[in-house]
Amino acid sequence: MIEGMEQTLWSDSNHGRYVMRIESEYWTRELQLEAWMDRPDHTLIRIHSPKKEAGVGSLRIGDAMWNYLPKVDRTIKIPPSMMLQPWMGSNFSNDDLVKESSFVDDYTHELAEVDDSGQVPVYRVVSTPRPDAPVVWSRLEFEVRSDAIPVSVAYYGERDQLVKRLTYDQIKTMDGRRIPTLWTMVDADNPESRTVIRIESIEFDLPLDEALFSLRRLRNPE
Repeated sequence: MIEGMEQTLWSDSNHGRYVMRIESEYWTRELQLEAWMDRPDHTLIRIHSPKKEAGVGSLRIGDAMWNYLPKVDRTIKIPPSMMLQPWMGSNFSNDDLVKESSFVDDYTHELAEVDDSGQVPVYRVVSTPRPDAPVVWSRLEFEVRSDAIPVSVAYYGERDQLVKRLTYDQIKTMDGRRIPTLWTMVDADNPESRTVIRIESIEFDLPLDEALFSLRRLRNPE
């Protein structure tokens, strides 16, 4: 079920354009993003606007991640201890965006409940970390439809408290598959702090040149 969900969202490779809106109690800002992913080892994200952040990028190769800051022409390697830090001040962490950890590989899964009240059955799956998994969540709780479209993910911390929740909405057909196109991450202790990602366009299962996922391309997009 979880593997099917990841395949629905990402497939083996993808290239998409997104709008990320970061909201707080006092301000809102919006980023235009482009991203490429060649699972399981490669992700590249680049900001196109606003102008002051255009060209900022993030690259993952295996378990290594770098950020590029064009204003100072500096490439920064992100240590493993920083993977759960917010990406560009959003409610999504570095790991959420570049997908270093794997829901399938790093957790064991148990079907806890089936909700048949709607048009499509929804499964609640409780996932706990494998003993050697490099993750910090004490557990994750997924709600996934029977057609492998996710409904939500709840993230629980060390004391088994809810830390944040990701919900998926606005199911549309893109590149021949039905996917949720609006993703909202909300902090559990501050509901006014949220980040919304809207998928503008996406292609799946396209060939991606390995040279795309390089520090040279991170610094010098072509």
